[in-house]
Amino acid sequence: MTIKDIMKYIESEYKVINETPCEICGGDYIAEDLEIALIDGIPFDICDCICSSCGHEKEFLFTAPFIEDKDYKKIVKTLN
Repeated sequence: MTIKDIMKYIESEYKVINETPCEICGGDYIAEDLEIALIDGIPFDICDCICSSCGHEKEFLFTAPFIEDKDYKKIVKTLN
């Protein structure tokens, strides 16, 4: 996967976040923290968000197919 492909993938994650209304008030979510984690051996982008209107917190999980096992530790160290 090229950097351009990875960026498109990450942009699509933010599009999902931006198009998801708060389940409490219908407001917009703002991304506060992004981390990469392995869950059952599968890499995920985990984005912690907060509603800009009411403060409700929500966690979005996206698979991260662009992360290979050999690069996982290096990427996590760089991003976190």
